[in-house]
This record gives sequence, C-alpha cells and structure tokens, in this order.
Amino acid sequence: MPKASVTRLIDQRKDKLIEFVLDIEKYPEFIPFCDNSKVYERNDDGQITNIIADLTIGKGPFKDTFKSDVKYIKKDDLIHVVNIGGPLKFLENNWKFQDKGNWMNGYRTEVIFDIDFEIENKFLNILMTKSFQFGLEKIADAFQKRAESIK
Repeated sequence: MPKASVTRLIDQRKDKLIEFVLDIEKYPEFIPFCDNSKVYERNDDGQITNIIADLTIGKGPFKDTFKSDVKYIKKDDLIHVVNIGGPLKFLENNWKFQDKGNWMNGYRTEVIFDIDFEIENKFLNILMTKSFQFGLEKIADAFQKRAESIK
C-alpha cells in the first residue's frame, strides 16, 4: 500500500488552517487534478465535526470519485479521513495541527499530513507506490501556497 507523510510549517493561525482544510468544496480551485468536490452532510456536536464528501480526482478520461468520511476531533486538533466509497480498497489519512508561533512572533502552524491507501487494481497500486510521494509534495505545495494567502 502506498504510504506517505508530509510536514509543513505554514505562516498561518491553526484555527484558520483547520477551517481551510475542512472547506472541501473549494479544493478544485487550487489542488492539482481535483476536478470536483461535493459535501453531502456536515454535522457538528461541539466536539467533533463530521463531514461526508466526494472528491473527483484525475484528468481527462482518467477520473474517479472518492467518497470519504471526514472527522475533525477538536480536542486533538486532528482531522481523520477514511474512504467509504469509490475505487480504493482502503484509504486513511490524518491532518495534525500544532501551534509554533503566536501574535508576538507571528502565527505559524506545523501541519503533519499522513496518508495510507490501497487501490483495487494491483498494477496501479505498484505505479502509485513509486510516484506517490512526489504527487503528495505537489499537493502539499498547493495547500501551503493557498493557506498562506488566507487573511
């Protein structure tokens, strides 16, 4: 299964970054190869925000839609995502946010993104394993650039 992890130090407040990551409907505006997104359900009980959403990823005839269950666990500053539909056999990813600055020295947040997944097609799984870290870095670059532009 392809596994990867990216850590970035982003010049932005933690709460703004969490809002940004949970704003799934805006992903097609800045994520490479993200063609569409749709939120079906969003619930917040004060401790956990739960979102059911689709992302359509790909280019031209090579597109697939993935349905995910996204949980933001507020006390842990953690967003946990699992696949609940689509071409993946398995998907799990986590976003962890940690303050590294303040109003005096500038807001900075360390963001750690881990992903682990498996594609049903074994051949595609092998191909993805070889190129996935590169692709993840490109996506992380896009997230960071957009996140640092938020006011």
